[in-house]
Amino acid sequence: MSEEKKTIVRDLGFGGLMHIPPLRVHHQVLRELANNFKLGENRLETGYGSFKITPRKIGHALGINATGDLFPQKVDYKKLSEDDKVIFRRFQGKTLKSLTDEMMDISVGNEEDRLMFKRIFILYIQMAFLLPTTINKISPVHLAPIFEMDSITERNWGGHVLTFIVKGITDYKEKKKKAIDGCLFALMKIYFHLSKNKGKKRAERPPKPWIANWSKEQLVERMNAETEEILIFFYECSERYEIGSEDLDELLRENNEKSAAEREKEADMRSTEGRYLSSEIIPDVNLESDKPSSQGHTEQSSVNRPAESMVYFRLSLVQESASELADSNIMVVREETPSEALAM
Repeated sequence: MSEEKKTIVRDLGFGGLMHIPPLRVHHQVLRELANNFKLGENRLETGYGSFKITPRKIGHALGINATGDLFPQKVDYKKLSEDDKVIFRRFQGKTLKSLTDEMMDISVGNEEDRLMFKRIFILYIQMAFLLPTTINKISPVHLAPIFEMDSITERNWGGHVLTFIVKGITDYKEKKKKAIDGCLFALMKIYFHLSKNKGKKRAERPPKPWIANWSKEQLVERMNAETEEILIFFYECSERYEIGSEDLDELLRENNEKSAAEREKEADMRSTEGRYLSSEIIPDVNLESDKPSSQGHTEQSSVNRPAESMVYFRLSLVQESASELADSNIMVVREETPSEALAM
């Protein structure tokens, strides 16, 4: 992405997201966060204590605005002006890949194009990261913000994200939905930050946005520690209920096989229906590149295929080597140089 476009992204209030590194996250970690989220109180119950999840904390974690009015939950098409109805129809039914292509290709040479780029980016950032859904098409909740461009930087993005997280976890817990909509990365980041800095005086706490204070290596180390604790919990439960280690291994093996079968079934569904589980994978888009290209993936079904029990967080605006990218079965938009290909 050009410097001019990156400046526009920062002016929109999303510069903090540029600190998020490409990550692979175990399903277990995210599902444990969802399982320990207390609906009705918006509290995350953990071994480090109970953490109240608020729009303000989401704003601190991701570097987005968390004050002001919330966006409408949907767009009333009948109340739109004729010009806005044209915009509504233009984006209705768009996929994440088509938005990505438009975002990278559009010029920002005049005010009209810059406004269109802003709208495209806002739709993209919601679908890819802030408000991911289980259907790879723009939803009504994604469209609402693009009709509030005059006050877009003053709106409560933290509240917008939290409302969607609560809805996703509610559907997961009460409606038994398999995938979990919403930005669970935000929950994970808040949990990591607050537990690490619990008891510290204000002057000792790291500055905002919180994500800027964590390197990729630190995040991976903490995620691995959390995964180990989850496994230890399983084994403690097995001892409490007198389940032998061999029985537990068999139980875990059967569960893994079942999960693999479910993922394969879901992949088949995606290939035929053009759908994907956004809680499993987020495509990587290199906002540093001027010339987008894909790593051999052109269809959304192949782009968004999950791998093992990992979740891909690839809203990547930071640098990563080509060798690391080659190991990922995901879409990458990047620019190749004579020496090496970089994803940033």
